[in-house]
Amino acid sequence: MIQYKSDVEAADALKQKHDQLIEEIGKVVFGQKEIIEQVLAVMFSGGHCLLVGVPGLAKTLLVNTIAKALDLKYKRIQFTPDLMPSDITGSEILDEQKNFRFIKGPVFANIILADEINRTPPKTQSALLEAMQEHTVTVSGNNYTLDEPFFVLATQNPVEQEGTYPLPEAQLDRFMFNVILDYPSVDEEITIVKNTTRVTTVQTQKVISAEEIIYFRNLIKKVAVSDNVVKYAVTLAAKTRPHTATAHTAADKYLNWGAGPRASQYLVAGAKTYAMLHGKYSPDIDDVKAVALPVLRHRIIRNYQAEAEELTEDDLIKMML
Repeated sequence: MIQYKSDVEAADALKQKHDQLIEEIGKVVFGQKEIIEQVLAVMFSGGHCLLVGVPGLAKTLLVNTIAKALDLKYKRIQFTPDLMPSDITGSEILDEQKNFRFIKGPVFANIILADEINRTPPKTQSALLEAMQEHTVTVSGNNYTLDEPFFVLATQNPVEQEGTYPLPEAQLDRFMFNVILDYPSVDEEITIVKNTTRVTTVQTQKVISAEEIIYFRNLIKKVAVSDNVVKYAVTLAAKTRPHTATAHTAADKYLNWGAGPRASQYLVAGAKTYAMLHGKYSPDIDDVKAVALPVLRHRIIRNYQAEAEELTEDDLIKMML
């Protein structure tokens, strides 16, 4: 049973655990501190994360290392065109006594790496939808509850589109953050090359348990948020909705579709977590701004004019900020 004398003491312990995780993961994954912080923010918020980046940017290594630093059950699912829904959720088999028995699939873990999620057809992609939203799985009419905490990290290659199935908006909306991995700087790449082309004995130490993660998630939910911060988050999401009374001029000009109410929820939840992980006891508007790009970039749809002017989703969100 985890007990602290006060919520303030618990908040300080969370900051300490977060710093330990950053340090531990940073021993293996170099030059991606901001990305690591964003992934951890999603985990402590109770959401799911989509990692988008070209091959070779250590997306899978990042997830593997995070899983090792957390004392959690971890499963990796390699998404391929012939993957079936039962390969994810599990299936019923007829045993020797002629009774049906359910064999659990890899989704029954705490951390799921959905590697190259856009390589599998929509029918199989949707097998994750219920698990991500409801934390349950339904097979042959029977409902099975997943273990807590449950956290999906999906990776996607934005360049190679041949033989891929773009994620539908309904599934994209299930991801709290869309985190984009960029190329490392030259100095960071030199460090990466030096450390990965020699014999290394770095062992990732376990920093936090499942019980602690659940405790800290509940602690973050209790964080008070001032009305002006909530209003800022809701107004920001509303600015992305073209041809409405609250729309920003950039939304009217460059967007076909804006972010829904789930974006407002995630902006506030993300700001609370971001504030707590950085030693603050309540979020301010800067914390909302800190999570705005990963929360909003996959919830807005650009029109032809935005594409013609080569404006990215991030460019448009920065205009609205």
